[in-house]
Amino acid sequence: MTQQRVDLHLHTTCSDGSYSPQEVVRLAAEAGMKAIAIADHDNVDGIDSALQAGAELGIEVLTAVELSTQWQEFLDIHLLGYGFDHHHPELVRQLADFREFRARRNQQIVEKVNLQLAGEGREPLDFMAIAESAGGTIGRPHIALALRAAGYVQNHDEAFERYLVPNDVTKRFFPIDEAITLIHNAGGVAVLAHPPYVTRNHNELEGLLESFVAMGLDGLEAYNNGVNQEGVYWLINLARRHQLIVTGGSDFHGTEDSIISVGCGVGRLKIPYTCVDEIHSVLYRRRNTTNP
Repeated sequence: MTQQRVDLHLHTTCSDGSYSPQEVVRLAAEAGMKAIAIADHDNVDGIDSALQAGAELGIEVLTAVELSTQWQEFLDIHLLGYGFDHHHPELVRQLADFREFRARRNQQIVEKVNLQLAGEGREPLDFMAIAESAGGTIGRPHIALALRAAGYVQNHDEAFERYLVPNDVTKRFFPIDEAITLIHNAGGVAVLAHPPYVTRNHNELEGLLESFVAMGLDGLEAYNNGVNQEGVYWLINLARRHQLIVTGGSDFHGTEDSIISVGCGVGRLKIPYTCVDEIHSVLYRRRNTTNP
């Protein structure tokens, strides 16, 4: 019997993905996924559309989000939330504030990029046109697409190297303890995303994990593109040592020059449905403990 597979880390045009929520669900269904999660960056706007598309195509869709967090000197630690109420008032308010800041940040980045373009004798980018094409929260990948469309760069890497990195504006991050609490208060579980991108030092990662577990962290994204199969096994063992659940996802964005595909990552990920079972288990236990 073929193992049922899932992908619990997908992005859409509601953050920095290239496909709409409905299109991502369709791609997942075509890839044979049993369940998925739309985990847009600091944004839950695509969840309702994804839930509807999932019901129509017969694929389970979990509510999800990916929050940008920090802890001590570690910046941009990504925290995944699953199974929460995506209409929870405090969550909606916090994410709206975050998006407002991000919109201002990206407008400032475009202004700085345009100054560089003017110095090169080139026409400026149109921020409103970028916002319209994004269809949701604007991210730097959308600005990269605009640079490519204008013929100023050949690919995303060149866009970042020549324009976006030199003209960056400092990001805002949730303190990770506050982010974990926010997800819990909305009824969800909190999972550390792609741990190797936090640090590749095993001892350092385990030390961080101990701190995060004390804050209420529920799980670890063991199946991710940052490790080989041996690394996946190590992360699973790490999670079990700290009594954490295991999840996994491709971190699919759908950009034109990316080799990451839905359900497979870079071609080797095989994420089992047991990851969804583990999320449901924590949700069930927490809800029954909170509401006996």
